[in-house]
Amino acid sequence: MSAGDTQKGRLQLGFVGLGRMGLNMVRRMQEAGVDCVVFDTHIDARKEAASHGATAADSIQDLVAKLSAPRAVWLMLPTAVVDAVLDQLTPLLSAGDTVIDGGNSHYVEDLRRAEALGKHKLMYVDVGVSGGVWGRERGYCQMIGGPEIAYKRLEPAFAALAPGIEAAPRSESRTGDPTPAEKGYLYCGPNGAGHFVKMVHNGIEYGLMAAYAEGLNVLQNANAGKQQRTADAETAPLEHPERYQYDFPIGDVVELWRRGSVIGSWLLDLTAIEMSRDATLKEYTGRVSDSGEGRWTAQAAIDEGVPVPILTAALFGRFTSQGNDLYANKVMSAMRHAFGGHQEVKPDKKG
Repeated sequence: MSAGDTQKGRLQLGFVGLGRMGLNMVRRMQEAGVDCVVFDTHIDARKEAASHGATAADSIQDLVAKLSAPRAVWLMLPTAVVDAVLDQLTPLLSAGDTVIDGGNSHYVEDLRRAEALGKHKLMYVDVGVSGGVWGRERGYCQMIGGPEIAYKRLEPAFAALAPGIEAAPRSESRTGDPTPAEKGYLYCGPNGAGHFVKMVHNGIEYGLMAAYAEGLNVLQNANAGKQQRTADAETAPLEHPERYQYDFPIGDVVELWRRGSVIGSWLLDLTAIEMSRDATLKEYTGRVSDSGEGRWTAQAAIDEGVPVPILTAALFGRFTSQGNDLYANKVMSAMRHAFGGHQEVKPDKKG
């Protein structure tokens, strides 16, 4: 019997973490014939997974006990708690077992964890997963690092999660049997490789999001010539107000760009969904969080000596949205007052 297989010949996989993505991933694998034994600290999540055919465990110890050796346990957890769970899990596993980290861990942490688990003769696989809350229907793009033998053993799970060849038109130069990359998953190399590729993927995501946001902001403010502007020494006048008399239907512009435009994308599709509900986006405060990948991408680029001005600008834009530029702006305002007696002008309130 091959590693992790049940008596029926199906791949068996332990799965810890049934949050926004984890539960949907389990559902997709169950539907494709992968037997999942699941655990989450929330009992309702365990019950929901069980209702879709998974076997629920009451604890991590119970999960390991329900798995056939050699075992494979997938962690779908916030990166901050991965080590704590590994501390519980590692003593319960045996030589030849595999741990998979499917969260957004830093690839440097993968190198450390793989070395530590290797001392126990355990294999470690890092999987960068993209697909979000839509992945159950659309599938999950997966970037995989670790021992190749573990990748091959777990390939049925990766294939089950992947979108499949039908997710995108085949590139013109590709012929023959579809490769795993064309199906939506890729073995990227040794430990850390999967999360390295996912790290850069998310860095690019920051840049794409910022580009859309900045462009739409220019359109949103194209009626500046209609607005009453303060006339004083501290406010630069709008030289040609007649050039800025446009009230664009931003939601319709986004819908337009989805059809035939070279900047069409799934991100734009999701933006259109949000704007169809409320193009003013008044329920949002504009504070954009960063979960680490943009920082790690910038650090890798520095170490490699590779220029990434767009990706770093997008990262710094997120810092600005979090209010982390406030003190710097106060310093500049203080300097203007000191050298020129300039008084601060209160900002216009905009919806």
